[in-house]
Amino acid sequence: MLNSKASVDLDFEAPTVSEYLKLRREGGLSAFSEEAATIGLKGSFAAVTLRSDGEAIGMGRIVGDGGCFLQIVDIAVDPRHRGKGLGKTIMTALMEHAKKTLPETAFLSLLADVPADKLYAQFGFRETAPASLGMSCRVKQA
Repeated sequence: MLNSKASVDLDFEAPTVSEYLKLRREGGLSAFSEEAATIGLKGSFAAVTLRSDGEAIGMGRIVGDGGCFLQIVDIAVDPRHRGKGLGKTIMTALMEHAKKTLPETAFLSLLADVPADKLYAQFGFRETAPASLGMSCRVKQA
């Protein structure tokens, strides 16, 4: 249990599909279908869900092959609970898990929205430009 006025529990498990979709929506992240979320959550290498009085209020995941390439995704905190260090709590739990379980040469990446890049920098993440650029596309639109 974490220290705060309201009790917050950290679970090393993915949120349910409905919690995931709600946290993405409320956290301002892009939308996914229920079908995509159902499939995607099963592919979590590691996942963290923060709960307050049983309600999911934050989440984060690591996805990837478990050895060479992994990505931190879905870092989201319910707007009603922001400003309490919960994003840092999620990242700390994920990074501790990564350091304990991943090979030393594993490549861990993420796509950072500004100003969240300041949070990720605290964990050693750096911009890769100009040597490399992050790129993305939606499969059906490519």
